Amino acid sequence: MNISLTDELKAFVDARIQARGYSSTSEYMRDLVRRDEERASEERFKALIQAGLDSGPDPRSWDELRKEWTGRIEAARGAKTN
Repeated sequence: MNISLTDELKAFVDARIQARGYSSTSEYMRDLVRRDEERASEERFKALIQAGLDSGPDPRSWDELRKEWTGRIEAARGAKTN
């Protein structure tokens, strides 16, 4: 992959590489992409949480929910041992 930068951006990248101790431009770019990927994951997670909150309260009682989730956990543990 090739990336073209203006002289000003290249100077900025070179300064960041030196200031932060990156060994190469590629290492710096990989770190930027990883950080952006993490941000995207956080945004998706927040959107899922918000969708859950927006869906309103669950009409089931705590006992019903506990029983359901306990069953799911036990089933998942059983699937791992098989």
